[in-house]
Amino acid sequence: QVQLVESGGGLVQAGGSLRLSCAASGRTFRNIAMGWFRQAGGKEREFVATIVWDGTHTVYADSVKGRFTISRDNANNKVYLQMNNLKPEDTAVYYCAGSLRGSYTVTRASNFDYWGQGTGVTVSS
Repeated sequence: QVQLVESGGGLVQAGGSLRLSCAASGRTFRNIAMGWFRQAGGKEREFVATIVWDGTHTVYADSVKGRFTISRDNANNKVYLQMNNLKPEDTAVYYCAGSLRGSYTVTRASNFDYWGQGTGVTVSS
């Protein structure tokens, strides 16, 4: 089992930045692909970004490409989502997720095995 805890959410003005963190505990973190998803009120959970176990490959949703960066620190069992130039439409609860498909750039929620509780991000216009 892997336990995931997100932090770093909050309220920010449009154009601002936030960095989300996800701390992992449990089984070997370095073998797991990690991802970020988000869910706005009344909408389905959507993919944001993913990173393979060694950090060499990443994939982003088109809506965040060029603004968000996913990274990981395997020595400290953490994954990050740096969010720049935030827009009101980025407002959502952001979830950290882990997949046992460690070598793959996993984008489907159904292919993730572990989930955090989420952290809220609100972007005001």
